[in-house]
Amino acid sequence: MREKLEALKEKALRELEGLDSLQKLREFQVRYLGRKGELKSLLKEMGRLAPEERPLVGQLANRIKDLVEKAIAEKERVLRAQEEERRLEAERIDVTLPGRGPDLGGVHPLTRVLREIEEVFISLGFQVAQGPEIETDYYNFEALNIPPHHPARDMQDTFYIEGGLLLRTHTSPVQIRVMERFRPPIRIIAPGKVYRRDADVSHTPMFHQVEGLLVDEVTTFADLKGVLEEFALRLFGPQTRVRFRPSYFPFTEPSAEMDIGCVMCGGEGCRVCKGTGWLEILGCGMVDPAVYTFVDYDPQVYRGFAFGLGVERIAMLKYRIDDIRLFFENDLRFLRQFL
Repeated sequence: MREKLEALKEKALRELEGLDSLQKLREFQVRYLGRKGELKSLLKEMGRLAPEERPLVGQLANRIKDLVEKAIAEKERVLRAQEEERRLEAERIDVTLPGRGPDLGGVHPLTRVLREIEEVFISLGFQVAQGPEIETDYYNFEALNIPPHHPARDMQDTFYIEGGLLLRTHTSPVQIRVMERFRPPIRIIAPGKVYRRDADVSHTPMFHQVEGLLVDEVTTFADLKGVLEEFALRLFGPQTRVRFRPSYFPFTEPSAEMDIGCVMCGGEGCRVCKGTGWLEILGCGMVDPAVYTFVDYDPQVYRGFAFGLGVERIAMLKYRIDDIRLFFENDLRFLRQFL
């Protein structure tokens, strides 16, 4: 019996040495020291021993059990330390590696161009004014000398809302609201979103405009030309050619459109400028005296000029973009060009 216990001890210690995981260690403990383990099975044979041998064999079995239990505890400590070391190695952070910086966005090209436009006019003494995007017919049309049934209303396909309201078709209503509140001199620009029922490669239902207004006692068309020429030179470069052509707008008289030399072909003529060498960028003119009657200005005392430009059109020319829809599709391949 003693020989069997000693053999069991040697076998257990030898097997214990080769264990490499806590799971295998738990299985080993059950197999040797469990209720149905090998040691318990061996001790069942003690009934065959002489009475005087049983205490001695029992003491030996207890010593072997204690020895194996201590060996298991030590093995568990070693295996846990090894597992902790492997875990730390897997989770180790190399502080010498460069950090993972977040992906930073950039300023949208429309926002970039709008800021440039604002900076030019602010440097010329203009202030930025804002107004509501949901307007009344009075501010959007009538006070700008566009009464009901006026043919000029056909120039702007409008989004109408219930209750006599509409989405503004231009930012010119801001000019009326400012003139109602303040007396001349006035020098403002009104940037913002506007809405028209139009959509193709050069038009979108929502786009951005910048309207400008200057009213004082002594204001001439020459002042208008000087301001807008300076704007074009600063935005497109000192080599930019500028010209003015007669046009028509119901709230200015006389009215004109301003062209710049084609940025695509340098003025030689191409598909974009339709062979003319010129591109229209804005409309302008002297404020029609009829507009002053809506804001209680004396047209015999005050004169002013107004202008309006599309931010998308300016951006398309500045960055050589041929489809306005690219500004609103959020294609990262397009937007990354402006980072």
